[in-house]
Amino acid sequence: MESTSHSAEGQEVVSMSHKTPEKPNNAAVKLLQGYLWYPRELSIDFADYLPESMASDIYLLWEEMPRPPITFFDDGSLAETQQFFQITMVQLLPDSHTQAVDIEPFAKELQELLNKTPEGVGWQIFEDLRDL
Repeated sequence: MESTSHSAEGQEVVSMSHKTPEKPNNAAVKLLQGYLWYPRELSIDFADYLPESMASDIYLLWEEMPRPPITFFDDGSLAETQQFFQITMVQLLPDSHTQAVDIEPFAKELQELLNKTPEGVGWQIFEDLRDL
């Protein structure tokens, strides 16, 4: 907040006071975590297929990985031929005493969204109920 006053000599003096904002008492819980991938020769923007939030307090985050988390797929093909992303679904709770939601409907919704991605996109998602 800025306030202006005048000194005895008539000069304008500006003083600033900073109020430290109160920290919210939120808690975050990781609901689902996993990987998305697609062939490196494709150019896919997951923002075209996945929302950033699935409810007012549930968020979907994905981030490109510099290296695949595995070397080979089950069929023996090299993972380095794919571009990998880590995907995480988190819930922001009003406090650490609030119970996380039932993730089943959100897991189903995420599955439906992933099924609509282009051919060649793969994923592996795990339930991961941990506080962040």
